[in-house]
Amino acid sequence: MKPAEFYPRDRLWHPPALTPDYKTSVARSPRWAMLSLQGSLSEITGPVFGHGDIGPLDNDLIRNFATTGDPVGERIIVHGRVLDENGRPVPNTLVEIWQANAGGRYRHKKDTYLAPIDPNFGGCGRTLTDESGYYFFRTIKPGAYPWRNWVNNWRPAHIHVSVFGTAFSQRLITQMYFEGDPLIHQCPIVNTIPDPRAIDQLIAPLDMNAAIPLDCLAYKFDIVLRGRRSTLFENRLEGN
Repeated sequence: MKPAEFYPRDRLWHPPALTPDYKTSVARSPRWAMLSLQGSLSEITGPVFGHGDIGPLDNDLIRNFATTGDPVGERIIVHGRVLDENGRPVPNTLVEIWQANAGGRYRHKKDTYLAPIDPNFGGCGRTLTDESGYYFFRTIKPGAYPWRNWVNNWRPAHIHVSVFGTAFSQRLITQMYFEGDPLIHQCPIVNTIPDPRAIDQLIAPLDMNAAIPLDCLAYKFDIVLRGRRSTLFENRLEGN
């Protein structure tokens, strides 16, 4: 039986391609109207990942790059569930993160911010969700950093997140922000999002119930991927 297709993306929920206050979008946005194409079988199935693809420290950014000691900064846990639009868990899906260190510096050759590189922090990790769609990472809270958008723009502390889902059509790349950060609502990238409720979904609240006493705080970040339409059964349309 052919897998059912996914719901179309809500264009009022996602930011438009052209948002001139975010200057990079001007060069990156298409000059012609987008084409609407039906999802092919290759796009609504796969990829498949297994536990053999994940190392034992891949979700522990405090330890997975350290050589001479722990990295500098506030130790945190980031955890949550990956769900679809129907509220169903998405199990065994690959979640990847990458981020700046506590000083706001990425381990990247093109990052020339004056904050120092942390020799014990690589800034990237990955994990698979369990049967209930749950995932978690242990990491260092990233710092804010300046960027050349306008004269004095700063990115709020954030973690980049990539989720593959059960099919390429579900693939999501987004950013997680931290509750209480005053830079969030001053960020030109955040302000490209038209619906305030969508911005709220990108802000992870402090979760003291998941914090480890005398070790680290925790933030809860649930991720919602595109949902799948019901699969037709004997040409019956109930539920579609």
